[in-house]
Amino acid sequence: MKDGFVKVAAFSPEVRVADCSFNAARICDGINKAFEDGCKVVVFPELSVCGYTAGDLFLQSTLTDSVEKAVETIKDHCVGRQIFVAVGAPVAIAGKLYNCAIAIYDGKILGIVPKRNVPSYAEFYEGRYFESGEKLDNVDKTVYCGDEVDVCSKAVFRCRNMRDFCIGIEICEDMWIAGGPADTLCAAGATIICNLSASDETVGKDDYRRLLVKSASGKCNCGYVYCDCGDGESSTDLVFSAHDMIAENGTILAESEPFAGGYAVSEIDVAKLVSERIRQNTAPSEPLREIYFDCVKSETRLTRKVDKTPFVPSGENDRSARCDRVFEIQARGLAKRMRHTNCKHLVIGLSGGLDSALALLVACRAVEIVGLERSNITALTMPCFGTTKRTRSNAEKLARALGTKFAKVDISKTVKRHFADIGHDGVTGDVAFENAQARERTQVLMDFANMSGGLVVGTGDLSELALGWATYNGDHMSMYGVNGSVPKTLVRHLVRYYAENYANLKAKRALEDILDTPVSPELIPAKDGEIAQKTEEIVGPYELHDFFLYNIVRWGFSPSKTFRLAKYAFDGDFDDATIYKWLKTFVSRFFAQQFKRSCLPDGPKVGSVDLSPRGGWRMPSDACKDEWIRDLEICDPSAKR
Repeated sequence: MKDGFVKVAAFSPEVRVADCSFNAARICDGINKAFEDGCKVVVFPELSVCGYTAGDLFLQSTLTDSVEKAVETIKDHCVGRQIFVAVGAPVAIAGKLYNCAIAIYDGKILGIVPKRNVPSYAEFYEGRYFESGEKLDNVDKTVYCGDEVDVCSKAVFRCRNMRDFCIGIEICEDMWIAGGPADTLCAAGATIICNLSASDETVGKDDYRRLLVKSASGKCNCGYVYCDCGDGESSTDLVFSAHDMIAENGTILAESEPFAGGYAVSEIDVAKLVSERIRQNTAPSEPLREIYFDCVKSETRLTRKVDKTPFVPSGENDRSARCDRVFEIQARGLAKRMRHTNCKHLVIGLSGGLDSALALLVACRAVEIVGLERSNITALTMPCFGTTKRTRSNAEKLARALGTKFAKVDISKTVKRHFADIGHDGVTGDVAFENAQARERTQVLMDFANMSGGLVVGTGDLSELALGWATYNGDHMSMYGVNGSVPKTLVRHLVRYYAENYANLKAKRALEDILDTPVSPELIPAKDGEIAQKTEEIVGPYELHDFFLYNIVRWGFSPSKTFRLAKYAFDGDFDDATIYKWLKTFVSRFFAQQFKRSCLPDGPKVGSVDLSPRGGWRMPSDACKDEWIRDLEICDPSAKR
């Protein structure tokens, strides 16, 4: 439960229709398994104590009495086990029968939740036996298993000592209709919805069921534990497949495929869900009855997938679709700016690196959209002290292969003259030595654009903005930044995708060599003709930084939680000390470099993480980092515990 992770399970036990003692024993087996796996929540199917397909036996007091005894057995079995158990049972209340979920925790029945939407169509005829839970909206209590128990179809079960751990319950049909209970339950604070279900299997129904679970969890921004009936239900007319699923905010975390065993387990990040709800702040709030329970916090062993490249889809088809969409958003944004300013000419500083290559590719698509030729683009290379033959050559090859204009302005003499003007010896490799080159390049680009009535296209990417790895009023500045919300890990895939799918042979070869070139600003002299200044050796691997950026900015995770997730995701790739070192670097630079992000040029948002000061990220430039550093330092692998 540390860091907001709550391990949950859906368990579909073998049942014998109307054999409540047998079913109670199988449910207890499921509780044991979930508890041994470290779960804090386990959900069983609809009417699981007696079987969903009991038919007119529901109307027999012998069955309902046996159900109550079986629930008593299950309740007693839960003594000493801090695990929230939801089982399905028919319960008679005030002379009517209701299809209910019974919530049990540590040997106590916390509450009874009756089903609100009772189907009586097609193969379902629950209305023959059960009343809608709406009829109990004015009923507060009932006596069940010898205890006075809360009854409410709209109640949330909240953990006192972990405020984000809050459970709501709905039953089968409640998910399949518009405006089901989950909407209200989540608006009242539920972060986990338990659905006790009896969905029979027909051809294609598993896909639709999966879509509903993903949609329910995404729409309500919640974790969703869906448990289906399975083996042992009567096959007189129907077959059930134990299709259990666990979803979080639109993503399936775990699933037991139909007819494959009926047990799904994973961890729902309730802190992440609450963070997203706070960020969105558009969901209505609705006070409901709250039923409390206590739970001791413990370490949750993670089994869920944590993507180490969150900006880059792992599947080839998904990755291709992502690249196509991002590329088009970039180009459409630039095309709109060209039309609005009546701009007919674009100027790009082409370094021979990844970012400027992507910006040039976007520019080519933008001029196509507005009906201009690629000759309306000038790719400008500006070699200086650190420029290598390789990058200079690749810049020229790419520009010519794409059919744009190409120009070279050697800024070495200009920069040396500037050094003399300001009293710099021109030898000391300090910050001024490096930044003078970057600022001179920006001046050349701006003036070059002015002479042609053009627009300077910025090349800096999202990862560089997060780290502040840009020269203020140098490469930090442009007239429109097309890469500003594209992280470095995605830049590489975008360039490779273009090379493999759209580039002619010459452009493809140039792009492939650019992809193989170390990332570098090339601001210090080369050594033996090779790049001497490699960015990732100075600020750290972009693969790590993009992971940190996504989890800290997108989800608001603490550095300590981000460190934990990084260790899990990059196990075998980076050791703990390396992850800690670069995470501390990220946090420090992210706070220190906000002033550069506070005055960024315009540029299109392409994904869920954006550092634009106009909408993506509003942060004071002088905010203090100390609390974030202190939070991280408790994870220092070198510290003695």
